[in-house]
Amino acid sequence: MNAAVVESYANPPQYKAFSDPVPQEGERLVKVTAAGLHPIVKALANGTHYGSTGQFPFVAGVDGVGALEDGTRVYFAAARPPFGTFSELSVAGNFTIPLPEGLEDTTAAAIANPGMSSWVALQARAKFVAGESVLILGATGSAGQLAIQIAKRLGARHVVAVGRHVNEQELKALGADSVISLQQEPDALVAAFRNEWNTTGVDVVLDYLWGPPAEAVLAAIAQKGLSHAAPRVRFVQIGGSAAPTITLPAATLRSSGLEILGSGFGSASMPQIKAAITEFFTSAAAQPFKVQLRAVPLSDVTALWNEQGEGARLVFQP
Repeated sequence: MNAAVVESYANPPQYKAFSDPVPQEGERLVKVTAAGLHPIVKALANGTHYGSTGQFPFVAGVDGVGALEDGTRVYFAAARPPFGTFSELSVAGNFTIPLPEGLEDTTAAAIANPGMSSWVALQARAKFVAGESVLILGATGSAGQLAIQIAKRLGARHVVAVGRHVNEQELKALGADSVISLQQEPDALVAAFRNEWNTTGVDVVLDYLWGPPAEAVLAAIAQKGLSHAAPRVRFVQIGGSAAPTITLPAATLRSSGLEILGSGFGSASMPQIKAAITEFFTSAAAQPFKVQLRAVPLSDVTALWNEQGEGARLVFQP
C-alpha cells in the first residue's frame, strides 16, 4: 500500500510504499477514505508530543474514516504501531464508531479530533453545566472555532473568544458573545480578561495556547485583598501552540478559586473519549457545525505538511 511514512523526526512524512497491515486478533482491516492533519499528528511526527516513541519507520496519522470489509463506514483511532491513518489501509481495534447518516467522510475526519478536544474538556474534565460561561484561548483555529459552537450547543450562557487574528463578526456568527484580541500590550490584555471576569464572569477556560496568553488569563484570575470571595474557575489545558511552559506565581493559586486540569490522551480515558466523539457525531449529523476543511490527495502530503493556514483543516484522501 501507499502511505505517509515517517522515517525521521527531522523530515516531513514521505509518500511511499509501506507493508500492508495484517489484522491481529481483535482488529479489523480498514480501507481509509479520509484522515485529518491535526496538531497532534504533526507533533507525533516531529517528536515533540509526549506520545512520541522514537521508533521508525511508522505511518503518520492518529485517526481517520474508512470502510470495514463489510462496507460499514466508521471513524477509527489508535491504530497499532507502526500503522497510522495516513495510508490506503489501516487496522482498527475496539476504537471504532459507526458514522451516522448525513455525516460525510471528509467532514467527520476534519472535526473528530478538534471537536473531541472541547467536548471532552467540557463534559468529562470541567464537568460543564448549562448556564455557565466559557472563555476560549485560541478561538480562531479550527479547534477553537468548533469549541465556540460546541460550548453554545451545550448551553453556555456566555462565550468569550480569544485569538491572535480575530474577526469579531465571524467569531460572533459562530456563537461568541464577546471577543478579545491577543494583539495588545500585556497589561492591556490582563485588563481585558479581568473586565470579562468582573462583567460576565468566567466559569471554564479552554486553553489551546498555553504560554503568555495563559499567563495573562491567570493574572486576571488572581485577586488582591483579603476579603474577597474567590469564585470557582476550571482552567482546562488542551494545547500548547503558543509555548510549552508558563510561569505561575504561587499567589495566583492561593488568591483564587482556580482549578487547573488537563484534557487529552491520558487525562481522559478511552471510554470517555469514545463516548464524547459518539455524542459529537450524533449532534453534528442532526445539526451540522460550521467547519472549514480542504480535502487533498495523500500523495501531496510532503508538499503540504508544513503549510500554514489558520481556521481550515487539511484532510488527506488516499
